[in-house]
Amino acid sequence: RGVQPIMGVVDDTTLACTYAALILHDSEAKIEAAAIEKILAAAKVTVPGFYPCMYEKALANADVKEMLKSAITVGGGGGGGGGGGGGGAAPAAGGGGGGGAAKAPEPEPEEEEEEMAFDLFD
Repeated sequence: RGVQPIMGVVDDTTLACTYAALILHDSEAKIEAAAIEKILAAAKVTVPGFYPCMYEKALANADVKEMLKSAITVGGGGGGGGGGGGGGAAPAAGGGGGGGAAKAPEPEPEEEEEEMAFDLFD
């Protein structure tokens, strides 16, 4: 049994319509039901008639480029593990000796993301 997405299993119909919408976006064409149907027909894929309309309405006012960027952005991760154990006795009171607190490592500066030109047909 494979891993299932949160919203359920993604079927061939959903993938076909998604790919058609991505092809239209990459071609800088308007994402319309008729255009999705044309791509699906060329690929010899049959989907229920409401799917292309549903994709057109869902993506009519969406910023597909921003959606793609946010989908590939790596998240900050979860809540890391707890701290380690005590590891040894505390120094004696008034015992003076030692080297002071260890300096915490400085975080590495984040690299700026470069805009990558990508075209499915190049």
